Amino acid sequence: MEERENQEEKTEEKHIWKKKFSLKEFYDKNYKKLLLIPFLMLVLAILQIAIQTAVTGDFINKGVSLKGGLTVSIDKIASIIELQNYLRDQFPDADISVRALSSAGTQIGIIIEAADVEADELMQAIQNRLGDLNKDEFSIEVMGSSLGASFFKETFRAVIIAFLFMGIVVFLYFRTPTPSFAVILAAFSDIIVTLAIVNLIGMKISTAGIAAFLMLIGYSVDTDILLSTRVLKRKEGTVLDGILSAMRTGMTMSITTMIAVLVALVFAQSVILKQIMIILFIGLLVDLPNTWIQNAGILRWYLERKKKEYRSEE
Repeated sequence: MEERENQEEKTEEKHIWKKKFSLKEFYDKNYKKLLLIPFLMLVLAILQIAIQTAVTGDFINKGVSLKGGLTVSIDKIASIIELQNYLRDQFPDADISVRALSSAGTQIGIIIEAADVEADELMQAIQNRLGDLNKDEFSIEVMGSSLGASFFKETFRAVIIAFLFMGIVVFLYFRTPTPSFAVILAAFSDIIVTLAIVNLIGMKISTAGIAAFLMLIGYSVDTDILLSTRVLKRKEGTVLDGILSAMRTGMTMSITTMIAVLVALVFAQSVILKQIMIILFIGLLVDLPNTWIQNAGILRWYLERKKKEYRSEE
C-alpha cells in the first residue's frame, strides 16, 4: 500500500514538473516576448552589414568571380597553408587565397585565387616557392574587374527581382497586408541574417554563392506559406493549434533538407558546391526562428486582435 502511494506521488510530481516546464505553455504565454529574438537577430545583422560596408566598401566578401582577378590552377601537391602565408607576405596589399584541388578525397593540385596583383609577379612568386613549372603543369584564368562587377550587378539584380516577384505572389495569394508582410519579412530576415553570418565567417562569395541566396528565398517562403495557410485557412481549433500543426510538418521538411545538405557538404569535392551547401545550411537554421517565432507570432497577434475587434463590434 505504501509503495503504491509513493508511486502515485512520484507520478504526480512528474506531471507537475512537465506542466510547469511545458514548452507549449511557455510559448503560449510568452510568444510576444519571443518576437524580440528574431528582431534582434535582424538588427544585429543589418548593423554588421552596415559596418562592413563602411570599412571595406562592399556589403559582402566578394570572390574573384565577382570582383575580378586571377585564378591559377597548378598540377602539383604542396602545403596549402604555407603557400598561402608565403604569397600573402609577398603581396600584402593583394587579396590571395589558396585551396586544394582534390579528387576522391586526395589532393591532386592547387588553386590560387588572387586579386590586385599582376599575373607575371604572382607566377614568379609561385615558382620561387614551388620550383619551375612547365606550361602543362599550370593554367591561368583572368577575370577583368569590369566583367566581375558586371556579373555582380546582374546576379544581385536577379535576387532583388526574385524577391519582389515573391512578395507580389504572396500578397495576391493571401490578399491581406499583415500575413503577406509577415511572410516577406521572414524571407528578408533569412537573407540578411544569413549574409551577415557568411560575412562573419569570412567566406568569399562567388556567383554560385549568389545562386544559393536565390535558392534560400524559395526554401524560406516554402515554410512561411505552409504556416500562413494552415493558420489562416483553419476553421477548427485555436490559432495555437494551427501553428503547432504547421510546425510538425514544417520542422520535418526543414530537418530532412538540412540532413541532405549536410550529406552533400561532407561528400562534395567541388568548392563551389560546398559554398552553396554552407549558405543553404546557415539559411535553413536561421529560418527556424524567423518562421516559427517571428512569422507565427505576428500571425497570432494579428488574428487575436482581429478576433477582439470582431467581438467588440458585436
